[in-house]
Amino acid sequence: MATAYYRKRKGNEGEFMMAWTHTVYGTDWYHLIQWFILYSFLGWLVESIYMSFCNRKLTNRGFAFSPFCPIYAVGALSVYAILRPVSDNYIVLYFAGAAVATFLEYITAVIMQRTLGNVWWDYHEKPFNYKGILCLESTVAWGFYTLILFAFLQGFVEMLVNSYSYRTGMILATVVILVYGFDFFLHLFRAKTKA
Repeated sequence: MATAYYRKRKGNEGEFMMAWTHTVYGTDWYHLIQWFILYSFLGWLVESIYMSFCNRKLTNRGFAFSPFCPIYAVGALSVYAILRPVSDNYIVLYFAGAAVATFLEYITAVIMQRTLGNVWWDYHEKPFNYKGILCLESTVAWGFYTLILFAFLQGFVEMLVNSYSYRTGMILATVVILVYGFDFFLHLFRAKTKA
């Protein structure tokens, strides 16, 4: 675990590293940040592949140039944190996952509408939609994604994070945060000036 590694290296790394070992919901910041980066990338990858198939051309579904969709990380980590207590009951997990993810999708749409003036998806053509921002099809899918998250994906992400050294992870996280932060704010500025 990262905390044990940190204690061995504390004298060499300095006090800056302490922030990485503070815990939130029983997990240290180091792992939360690593998981966030991986879920952002995996969300971008799946969404871009799906939309490229639908559009019959390569489609970047990220907001910026870099290959990340942070909303997927927010969704995955929120659902994981909230629903861990019911993770052994797949029926409850399915319905709770569908509800929590649909709520997050709604909140994301409201925030996007208020900050950017539009929402990047449109479900108006889907049956049982609400204002084009929610639809039954997506809600059903969110429930299945939640089951996949708990049955397979979180374990896979943890395995990936534990496959490289703590130091490599800190460097990776720092670089990704800086690059994506610059990329995101550049595109946010451009989007706001066009609106």
